[in-house]
Amino acid sequence: MSFTLGLVGARGHVGGELARLLAGHPGLRLARAASRQGVGEPLRAHLAHAPEDIVLEDMSPGTIAAWPVDAVVLALPNGLAAGYADALAARPRAPVLVDLSADFRFDPTWVYGLPERHREQIRGARRIANPGCYATGIQLGVAPLLGLLAGPPQAFGVSGYSGAGTTPSPRNDPERLRDNLMPYALTGHLHEREASHHLGHPVRFVPHVAPFFRGITLTITLPLAQPLDRAALFARYRDAYAGEPLVRVVADVPEVRAAADRHDVTIGGFQVDDRHAVVVVTLDNLLKGAASQAVQNLNLALGLPERHGVPHDPPLAAA
Repeated sequence: MSFTLGLVGARGHVGGELARLLAGHPGLRLARAASRQGVGEPLRAHLAHAPEDIVLEDMSPGTIAAWPVDAVVLALPNGLAAGYADALAARPRAPVLVDLSADFRFDPTWVYGLPERHREQIRGARRIANPGCYATGIQLGVAPLLGLLAGPPQAFGVSGYSGAGTTPSPRNDPERLRDNLMPYALTGHLHEREASHHLGHPVRFVPHVAPFFRGITLTITLPLAQPLDRAALFARYRDAYAGEPLVRVVADVPEVRAAADRHDVTIGGFQVDDRHAVVVVTLDNLLKGAASQAVQNLNLALGLPERHGVPHDPPLAAA
């Protein structure tokens, strides 16, 4: 069975990753694309892995709603998705819609697309809110200890500057970031609220941006309501993610440079001092933090094997 996909916001970092993944997908083909810039130009002039026959179209909701495709991915900045969602919903048979922005992550009429926690709800869903990159790592890093926590976990996060998008800003300026670590959104970050909401437990999170291009590392401190030794802590995570294709649990501390170009999340470190546990989570913000997770969600929604189009990662080198 084969399906077609339309991509809105095709020229950004995540759009490029989606095009690359879809080029190797056996059941889902990129068929239409729209962008704010380059209308009328071949998509391949901007994305090397795009099909040769796709020309960039304008981004009006009316244009997108007329696409004869089975699914649409919105890869747009926050705040722009509603018009497209409404236009597509007005069709007699609306395509599967995956939104990569934060616009519907708190909307109970949309399925929240974190497969490791909501796989059954995603199967056959028509409207899916793809999780945020940091929020993905935080939730997977905290979830196995829900019910054992004595308070809010504290997450110290560092991301590569691709997470700031393509619009120029201090947070994606390599010169500004050279030999630097830039904290931002010191309280109330969107992904803090998102992770807290979907975990059903408050977390605290402070993000930083670093001079590398891609990847996320999160050091998460977890206050425990009862003592837990390191072996029991490790076993709890190992058992929670046994059989999960895109979560690796390792004993050593994972390094962010090893996360680049991988489709999985790695959780490791596992230090504990009586009622004070620490784990480290790494992932690629453009892949499992965005594009790879979107492909997982599309596959589940369309009835395809979950790993189609998401290549198997090589064995993880020891940290």
